[in-house]
Amino acid sequence: MNQVEMCGEKFNLNHYLNAQEKTKKIVLEFSKKILPSMKEKETHALFEKFLFDSQVEKKWHPTKLRMGPNTTKSFRDESQDYTLQENDLFFFDIGPVFFEHEGDYGQSFAIGNNPSFHELAQAPELIFQLTKKAWFEKKLTGIELYQFAESEAHKLGLKLNTNMYGHRLGDFPHALYSREKLGEIDFSPTPKLWVLEIHLINEKLGRGAFFEDILF
Repeated sequence: MNQVEMCGEKFNLNHYLNAQEKTKKIVLEFSKKILPSMKEKETHALFEKFLFDSQVEKKWHPTKLRMGPNTTKSFRDESQDYTLQENDLFFFDIGPVFFEHEGDYGQSFAIGNNPSFHELAQAPELIFQLTKKAWFEKKLTGIELYQFAESEAHKLGLKLNTNMYGHRLGDFPHALYSREKLGEIDFSPTPKLWVLEIHLINEKLGRGAFFEDILF
């Protein structure tokens, strides 16, 4: 294992995977509470309280909850005021710490009856799974992973946001060992240590969708 993939002495695989599983459950549970007419800023505040009530120890990156046109924005971009519509999209990108290990998960959701929104919400996970399969079978490097994902996105008429690459994960803080972006490494990533982020944009709809999970 190279320096980029080192973990700390306290790294525990079971705690790490449990942290990720708890992170997923939090996203899925809170997603059911989101309804049309909710404002992004106020919903974000409610979600932060929900995280606190879920015994989050700390966060290794700020919580992102994007709605509507804000779903096209990259991680560091500021959201504009927005109220969720009857037919719309929203997504989560959260990085809580549980059991002294980092969770990092993202998922998109569509509400209403617009089939294009529902297709877009499902597209990032579809491309995630296709890319994961190609990585497993061909031992793709990080660079090749995103080349493959970009090609698959293009087939669906979607744009892959290459400003949101995946990264290392582990016991908190993983940044002591690695700050590298997955889409820039020239070796095949070790299973379970990296998250693959897929952020897609449909320019005609003016909406984006996001999915992120551990690569293994």
